[in-house]
Amino acid sequence: MKRKYIFFSIILLLLTLAGCSSNEQAKKTTSEKKVELTVSAAASLQDALNDVKADFEKKYPNVTINYNFGASGALQQQISQRAPVDLFFSAAKDKFDKLIQDGLIEKTKGKDLLGNDLVLVVPKDSTKGIKSFEDLTKIDKLSIGTPEVVPAGQYAKETFDKLHIWNAVERKVVYAKDVRQVLTYVETNNVDAGIVYKTDALISKKVKIAATANENTHAPIVYSVGVIKNSTHPTEAKLLYEYLQNKQSLKTFTKYGFKGLE
Repeated sequence: MKRKYIFFSIILLLLTLAGCSSNEQAKKTTSEKKVELTVSAAASLQDALNDVKADFEKKYPNVTINYNFGASGALQQQISQRAPVDLFFSAAKDKFDKLIQDGLIEKTKGKDLLGNDLVLVVPKDSTKGIKSFEDLTKIDKLSIGTPEVVPAGQYAKETFDKLHIWNAVERKVVYAKDVRQVLTYVETNNVDAGIVYKTDALISKKVKIAATANENTHAPIVYSVGVIKNSTHPTEAKLLYEYLQNKQSLKTFTKYGFKGLE
């Protein structure tokens, strides 16, 4: 009887060890599995997100982040057409909320994370004497993002309407596909001024901020981030989603001029 008890004890021990080994192997396989995440993000986030990417991939070497930067409206349309995207980081809350309404982002997996300022920039060596938004009525060329798809362009037009200068500047406008293109137009002196986010202006040594729009002249500038419902890598996408909200990432965003919303 004693020998039989010892025999069954040994069998039970071997089965337990085998189970532990299988679990460890499964964990090891998961941790070593190479995954590529596609993140569609507003062009104004480019520099900050590249820093976050370096930090994240150092901590999670099995995950590679591929960014698709552009105008939030255009990116939202791509996602609506079922483009293969894992996360969306939008500079326009209405574009983000549209994806929630359409069921492409779960409300519980989305967050309003950052804020920004809208600024008027001119070439560093400008002698046009532009010191306010009202001065734009005196110049020849002005660049803003296309309002229908570029949030900064939408905020710019709202500001012009609020200041009652849209009719005077509309014919001077050179539209751009995103804020980075606006910045390039100003840097290369192709236009006399441009409207971008403060974060864009801060990364350029070729422009200077002439004025900052009052917050009451346009809708709140809110950057929202969320996991796309049909992500092919939901576990890793959620991991990145949470990582973007940690103290280290928020510190990186602040370094580039973004404002936390909490």
